Amino acid sequence: GDLERQLRFHQNAVGAVPSPFDCWLLLRGVKTLALRVERQSENATEIAKALAGHRAVKRVYYPGLDSHPNRSVAARQMRLFGGMVSFEVADEATALRTLERLKIFALAESLGAVESLAEHPARMTHASIPAAERARAGVGDGLIRLSVGVEDVADLVADLEQALS
Repeated sequence: GDLERQLRFHQNAVGAVPSPFDCWLLLRGVKTLALRVERQSENATEIAKALAGHRAVKRVYYPGLDSHPNRSVAARQMRLFGGMVSFEVADEATALRTLERLKIFALAESLGAVESLAEHPARMTHASIPAAERARAGVGDGLIRLSVGVEDVADLVADLEQALS
């Protein structure tokens, strides 16, 4: 009755209690979090710059680029610009071909992992949103989103360059 309802509310509000092993993994991971985020951000900055100069790329979205419309706001709010980079290519066919050619970046919808991931929002994370609404939100068919990992940045840039060629 009432006690059960209170317990369910409490568990929902505060979340499940992790196992001791999960707690140990979390503590272990937190110790290297700053290093991982710093490397992801450094890699993402280099990748964004490389993509901005690539002939097959129409536009790059990354708050660390001087060309980003909110660069000054981002610079005031954060020390690092993060590991997420999005960019536009000509059309859906080009985006899909680029994603198929990637060798290091894995095709996945997850974000923030130590491995680099790539996705096609129009077909993956935003597939349930009508095309016209996606377009108004800036999620076009040529958009590719990257979650940049901690691998060697030269390898990541080379992977993107060969996939875009």
